[in-house]
Amino acid sequence: MLHTYINGAIADLKALIELTQLDNADIQIANHEAIFERLDQKNTLVKAFEDKKSLIQQEMLILCNKNPHKSLQDLLDEETNNLLDIMRDTLSELKTINSNYARSVFAVSEFYNSLIQRVIPHENDGYDQHRQQSHLLKIQA
Repeated sequence: MLHTYINGAIADLKALIELTQLDNADIQIANHEAIFERLDQKNTLVKAFEDKKSLIQQEMLILCNKNPHKSLQDLLDEETNNLLDIMRDTLSELKTINSNYARSVFAVSEFYNSLIQRVIPHENDGYDQHRQQSHLLKIQA
């Protein structure tokens, strides 16, 4: 059972990596609708991974409870250890890809925020420093 859970978790992580790479490509060309359409799919995969991770932990606890005098390393066979290493590497890869995606999201967010600041004038910026008035838009209250 443990192998099944680990293989399932690895498959979920690989699917998340694929979707995040697509998101990264789409944000570069401003295809935001495609990114939003994948959100539910990504959330489902994250939930599935978390569930499998919990099942893996439960299986390992059962093994430890059945053999209290042995370490977990001694209880797991070589294939299980290899699968856990693959899962760890895949998680690390996902973390790297997510970090790159987060940088792109932050850059886009900063661009839109600065654009809004230029288009919509503000009366002041605090400490009595007045902002430059926009010539494109005037707000009347």
